[in-house]
Amino acid sequence: MSIRQLKNYAEGAWRTARSEGETLHNAITGAPIFTASTEGLDFAAMMQYARQVGGPALRKLTFQQRGRMLKALAMHLLERKEYFYELSYLTGATRADSWVDIEGGIGNLFAYASLRRQFPDERFYVEGEAVKLSKNNTFIGHHIMVPREGVAIHINAFNFPVWGMLEKIAVNLFAGVPAIVKPATLTSFLTEAVFEEIIKSDIFPEGSLQLICGSARGILDSIECQDVVTFTGSAQTGRSLKSHPRVLEQAVPFNLEADSLNCCVLGPDVTPKMPEWDLFIKEVAREMTTKAGQKCTAIRRIIVPADRVEDVQIALGKRLAGTTIGDPKAEGVRMGSLAGLAQRNEVRERIDELVKSQSIVIGSLEHFEVKGADKDQGAFMPPIVFLNDDPLKKTAGHQIEAFGPVSTLMPYRGLDEAITLARMGQGSLVGSIVTADDDVAKDFVLGTALMHGRILVLNAECAKESTGHGSPMPMLIHGGPGRAGGGEEMGGKRGVMHYLQRTAIQGSPSMISRITNVYQQYAQQHETEVHPFRKYFEELQVGDTLITARHTVTEADITNFANLSGDNFYAHMDATSLEGTIFERRVAHGYFVLAKAAGLFVDAKKGPVLLNYGIDECRFTKPVYPGATIGVRLTVKEKTDQEKRSEEDVAKGIVKWLVDVYDESGETVAIATILTMVKKRNQS
Repeated sequence: MSIRQLKNYAEGAWRTARSEGETLHNAITGAPIFTASTEGLDFAAMMQYARQVGGPALRKLTFQQRGRMLKALAMHLLERKEYFYELSYLTGATRADSWVDIEGGIGNLFAYASLRRQFPDERFYVEGEAVKLSKNNTFIGHHIMVPREGVAIHINAFNFPVWGMLEKIAVNLFAGVPAIVKPATLTSFLTEAVFEEIIKSDIFPEGSLQLICGSARGILDSIECQDVVTFTGSAQTGRSLKSHPRVLEQAVPFNLEADSLNCCVLGPDVTPKMPEWDLFIKEVAREMTTKAGQKCTAIRRIIVPADRVEDVQIALGKRLAGTTIGDPKAEGVRMGSLAGLAQRNEVRERIDELVKSQSIVIGSLEHFEVKGADKDQGAFMPPIVFLNDDPLKKTAGHQIEAFGPVSTLMPYRGLDEAITLARMGQGSLVGSIVTADDDVAKDFVLGTALMHGRILVLNAECAKESTGHGSPMPMLIHGGPGRAGGGEEMGGKRGVMHYLQRTAIQGSPSMISRITNVYQQYAQQHETEVHPFRKYFEELQVGDTLITARHTVTEADITNFANLSGDNFYAHMDATSLEGTIFERRVAHGYFVLAKAAGLFVDAKKGPVLLNYGIDECRFTKPVYPGATIGVRLTVKEKTDQEKRSEEDVAKGIVKWLVDVYDESGETVAIATILTMVKKRNQS
């Protein structure tokens, strides 16, 4: 492959730097393949471009629109994955390694695209429930969240050049915030290839994304208070960036996700004859060899009962011995190389530090075989397992991380000691325990949760479907306390909130309804002559209300509903059993009240309403006794558009209705939010 200079994408155009810059190498052969430089780029101008061009364009879109764009982008990249796999081999990764990086990254786009179902068809998000601030319900409070008007700067690590970019931009794009992506230079050629396809797709507005391949020194000098910085990499570099004067002066949110000394614990209940034993050995070996151990979530500390150390050492040694190392394209190779010679040298330096206080019991830096490649030319390293015979006193294994296929076996005596050792990592992205004992699992989780961002409990029951120790999931947070950086990435809706500004708003229910486009209880209602179930989706307006006819509840209603439903709870059926309860006499079923409410507000004729979609909230707030007269105020609370899945699909949207059931005194006896699927008049 000829040497090509990687391109940067800045201010709407691909730009080549004025100098060649750093040379990048094939991790398998050591041959030079690319150069990378950012000389000539104006970082301040790039950030202004994102704020002035990309930001406004994204903020014009709703969460629904941005979610659909993410789905379209995921489909586009998935069609081109084989090209990405070919480039990924140059990083030393096997196809299985690359699957996590490439298709795992694309999976994050799909996950955040599907998250749109939890967000409104608006450019802002209304959080939680309204807060009553006055006696007569004329003054309320609420929280809204709007996109930040800055730029997200993503400074990523070398080990996942695709996933690292996609898992972050999925969140900021969905939130409506543009980003500048700075991949680690070492493997930035793979990021550039994926990024080029993103730009070619023309799915997101111009200015939404920019790319830097090379040094980004000085990029934080121009950040402002509306910006967000995320960093993945070494704790030392992360702390240095987080303390940048501009970050502190402007109070810029800084999400730090640092490498950590993650642990896996073998439960004291597990013996070699149990299925959990094999699960433990397999999980440790997999985490040591996947991406050649170059994972921020890799297992660095193997914590096992003292009387099981020898058995674990033998079993793990046998499994690791079956791992063929070499060119990822060679048949049978299970583990490739590290990402480069500089990375290999750094790992060896860390091994030299660790060997001062603990012994290598599995593997040899000198005596190992490589298939299909020259082990000296490529950045190859075999799995190395240390034994620390006194991990409570010999603490180097809890402090020094060799970012490769390196881990330390540590004995413990009693679960309390295992918990202590797990916490000695000073903050980890992930910890795991393999156990069949529920009590052991509970004690471990509660004892170590404060020092871990995620904890996996692995046993035979979940093994077939478990995603494993080292796999962060897009709907769960990825991050950890202490050494791990104290940050959070992904996490579903939680992740999106990092790019939104939360603001408390106060006013009358009617005013808050107009601001949020969500009907607030006690706001003004708009009665129309046409029954709302006769209106198409486009014609319905938030606040449209139907005041129904009324119904007087009888004892026969209660008896008939009990016969129909089979609910013969004593409070409904046995007046002699009510002494000492809150009820004065037989009380109507809550579900009868709700069912009767539906009977009062439903328009029976065929019309735009296609089906009942479900109930979000339902509360029964006051007993309904025979003789009470109930009526319903049915109000359009919120509307969410739905995209057509095919040309033949019916154009429709989801309408949320506030169902307020009240009695003859005007008091609410039941309140619920129901959802209906409503057809659009315009089917194009």
